[in-house]
Amino acid sequence: MNVGRRVRVPAPLALPAVAAAVIALIPAFYLATQAFARGAGNVWDEIFQSRTWDLIVRSTWLTAVVTAASIVVGTVGAWVTTRVALPGRAVLLVLFALPLAIPSYLSAFAWISWQPGLEGFWGAVIVLTCACYPYVMLPVAAALRGLDSTQEDVARSLGRTQRQVMWGLVLPQVRPSITAGGLLVALYVLSDFGAVAAMRYETFTWVIYGAYRAGFNPSRAAILSLVLVAAALILVTLESRARGRAGAVRIGSGVGRNRRNTASPRAVVGAVVASLSIIGVGLGVPVVSVISWLGRETQRSVPWADVRGAILDSFLIGLLTAIATILVALPVGIAASRYRSRFSSAVERSTYVTHALPGIVIAISVVYAGIRLLRPWYQKLPLLVLGQLLIFLPLAVAAIRNSIEQSSARIEEAAKSLGAGTMATIRRVTVPLALPGIGAAAALTMLNAMKELPTTLLLRPTGWETLATSIWKYSTVSDYSAVGPYALTLMIVTAVPTAIVTSLTVLRVSRPSSPGRQG
Repeated sequence: MNVGRRVRVPAPLALPAVAAAVIALIPAFYLATQAFARGAGNVWDEIFQSRTWDLIVRSTWLTAVVTAASIVVGTVGAWVTTRVALPGRAVLLVLFALPLAIPSYLSAFAWISWQPGLEGFWGAVIVLTCACYPYVMLPVAAALRGLDSTQEDVARSLGRTQRQVMWGLVLPQVRPSITAGGLLVALYVLSDFGAVAAMRYETFTWVIYGAYRAGFNPSRAAILSLVLVAAALILVTLESRARGRAGAVRIGSGVGRNRRNTASPRAVVGAVVASLSIIGVGLGVPVVSVISWLGRETQRSVPWADVRGAILDSFLIGLLTAIATILVALPVGIAASRYRSRFSSAVERSTYVTHALPGIVIAISVVYAGIRLLRPWYQKLPLLVLGQLLIFLPLAVAAIRNSIEQSSARIEEAAKSLGAGTMATIRRVTVPLALPGIGAAAALTMLNAMKELPTTLLLRPTGWETLATSIWKYSTVSDYSAVGPYALTLMIVTAVPTAIVTSLTVLRVSRPSSPGRQG
């Protein structure tokens, strides 16, 4: 495939890749059209309103506190599961990661049902920290497992204490993982809708959703969305500068050896207490609350037919979203990995535009497109699938590209030398070699689509109810006995894949065998 030099993307690959980029730019087109519909002066007037600045302060404060708390909790969790000799650390790591399987809105309703007075800022902080700390813990744990223990042994032989080694040697090397995880947390908090809505804490996403439901001021909603995009760009820039050039460095080569865990008894006791506290708050409260909802007495029987219907609707939406997303992402991933050029780079970057947008903004932009351009699809399943596709397209493109890049291009060159055409080689060699990554992207897309809330709330066809919308519908009126079956089903469906992905991505991290700097 002539990797390493710029080549022209074949037309049968370039055309669907361009179509993918155009689809991905729908939200950006909507925001630009609506924000400046009344002129640039109106944009500035909206931004400099005291109400907008109040939202900026509230959202910034929430993002800063949750990010800091998640960094502390996630780093502690990573340290406990990699550096303290506790029994069953593999199981402990999976338990630490399972809050990823619990949607933030479900966790928020669990806390509210247990402590109704928790509404507001601190309630949102607790819920979002519990939902977000795994974004820090998983990459930091993987980085800690990949460090060269020889450096620490040398430092201790020179008289450094365990604490000095940790602060002066280990943490600087895992700083890129910490800052990257912190960026994910900050972007998640800015885009979250369910938790802040359940906790009655006004941020941009809740105000945008409320404006839509109350009558929908498209210009104001678009302007507020542009503020969110600007905040996301600022966060990405700050993360890049904070990450610096620090990275893991190896001073030896050959086979890595097991690390000795030399924690003191006091540290072990502290690790146990910290682990029980983190798991109890992040996982125990939602699980116990859902189980208690199932046991509540009610005068009506559980509508199992409705539960089965919600399961089927969720699976169907998730399956169609996964298929559509992979089909759209595949030509982009192939072009970006095997035909490197300005064209393929521009197409790939276009698909990442939606990564900075919250689901509620994407949903509103798809509503706009449905009314103006796709009227026959309005309030029908294809429009919902389109909205979900826009949200998860960046995830799929990144996974497919990484999977293709991990396979050798020489196999494809051999196929072409034997007379296979370009598209035949892609179909018979490139795609089959990348199937594991494509399958992983499809599975993650399907699972995330099943628990996605704001887009489903706004775009689902009339009469359709998913597990997520059913949880939302009954929780907003505090009918928790009706929420129980839907919540338990959703947690079971998402918990198993989360545990498997955690095991594959962290527990099997191997140290590189060649010396040199590792980014």
